[in-house]
Amino acid sequence: MEEQMYAVPFSLVGFFFTSKPIEQSIRSDLTPEEMEKLQEILARFLFTEDIKIALYPSVVPPDQAEEALEELEDMMFGEGEEE
Repeated sequence: MEEQMYAVPFSLVGFFFTSKPIEQSIRSDLTPEEMEKLQEILARFLFTEDIKIALYPSVVPPDQAEEALEELEDMMFGEGEEE
């Protein structure tokens, strides 16, 4: 019997602080090998054994950060639900 695999979305939200322009703060030379290593490290520390992850790094422009956080909150806690 063949084992079924499932792709389950997850997210990590972080902030970085800088006095430099955003464009000068983010590395543009990340190699595929470095990305693979980062994925391996996160998978090892966040998940149980034999879980593979795929990352898509992106930065939300500061003028869109509040909207992005609200969207994340809606995804996590359900849009329109009251406490």
